[in-house]
Amino acid sequence: MSTVINLILAESSIELVPREIWNHPVILKHARKRKKRPGEMLLDISLHYFAMRNLSMREKRGRPDIVHISLLNALSSPLNIVGKLRVYIHTLNDYVIFVNPATRIPRNYNRFVGLIEQLLIEGKVPPDADKPLMYVKPLSFRNLLRELGFDGAILLSEKGRLVKPEDICRLCVERGLPIVIGGFPHGDFSNEVKSLTVEAFSIFPKPLDTWVVVSRVIEGCERILGIYEFK
Repeated sequence: MSTVINLILAESSIELVPREIWNHPVILKHARKRKKRPGEMLLDISLHYFAMRNLSMREKRGRPDIVHISLLNALSSPLNIVGKLRVYIHTLNDYVIFVNPATRIPRNYNRFVGLIEQLLIEGKVPPDADKPLMYVKPLSFRNLLRELGFDGAILLSEKGRLVKPEDICRLCVERGLPIVIGGFPHGDFSNEVKSLTVEAFSIFPKPLDTWVVVSRVIEGCERILGIYEFK
């Protein structure tokens, strides 16, 4: 079967430090340490907690590690290795990172941070590549679906109906829809994402980390698509 699974990490907690906190002492100290301008650094709640206290939607921001671990899981999976996975990172502030399936994400978190900072500043990595490993463009969730040719999506949510990962992937294949997983630590999906949801499912009766959901759903897709040949 030649079906490709489209996986979207929606409203992901990945962004450069926003202008409204550039002058906060915590941000300035970190910028001096890294020899960067405040607006050239990734927002990270583990480093910038006190600066972020008054930011809107603070509970959904400053967790680039979620995207890092999720990408490591997805791009190293058998599903991706055999060319049947496409991953898109939609961010909370409506940018989308398009990821070449051949991209090798740095295992080291600090190297990943440097790579994403370069991507968000330059627009692509490598900056001078005709065929970049990753590029970014401003797109809402709705417009991402439209650009990819979808009119809806299958959503993974702790509020969704409890099913097996294989059932989610089977429906994804049958209806030709992308699978959407939240790339944020807390809170709920926006009304826009919910309004474009065709079905909402859960794979466990309690909340799970994003990267665990990514891993389990991908494994379910591998089984449905026959990636594993069990004797």
